[in-house]
Amino acid sequence: MTTVIIDYGSGNLRSAERAFARMAGELDAGAVTVTSDPEAVRRADRIVLPGVGAFADCKAGLEALPGMREAIEERALRGGVPFLGICVGMQLLATRGLEHGPTDGFDWIPGEVTRLEPGDPALKVPHMGWNELILDAPGHPLLRGIATGDHAYFVHSYHLVPREGAHLLAHAVHGRPLAAAVGRDNIAGTQFHPEKSQRTGLRLIANFLLWRP
Repeated sequence: MTTVIIDYGSGNLRSAERAFARMAGELDAGAVTVTSDPEAVRRADRIVLPGVGAFADCKAGLEALPGMREAIEERALRGGVPFLGICVGMQLLATRGLEHGPTDGFDWIPGEVTRLEPGDPALKVPHMGWNELILDAPGHPLLRGIATGDHAYFVHSYHLVPREGAHLLAHAVHGRPLAAAVGRDNIAGTQFHPEKSQRTGLRLIANFLLWRP
């Protein structure tokens, strides 16, 4: 079994690679590779799409890899392999992002990515650091062993607002509620960084590597 982490020039992927490789080793869950090759994605059994920075820049970086978007859709949408988006990789699942002007997303999780508006001048944007998770779908396989009150690490100024409540797996509160994890079928995403979220993040990564949607 192979899990691929897609490299499209969005941030340093070393911490994500280390965390996924660690859990894959503990679980005997196959190999973890970082790749910018669409053919490697077509052969993958699981796909991870990270993302750091602005929505439009990440989308442009992904589109700059010939055939990558098609390979992702072929495996995740038509092949049904487990897919996990992280941070902006989760935001790209939305219908569109509004950072620096409207930019189309994948439209896999209908909704928009809008700027955080905490409503409290004491709360800063970006939302950075540890925050408590509140589970909306505690029975979801990716959340096994994770409970409301567990903490995860966030760094973001925009957030995905899903159009359908059924797609919200967990949320956090930064003045106002914000989506912390979303999903449907074999597709999921986390606004927080599991590779930086210690026990909670490693638990989610392990669940992803064992997920059989």
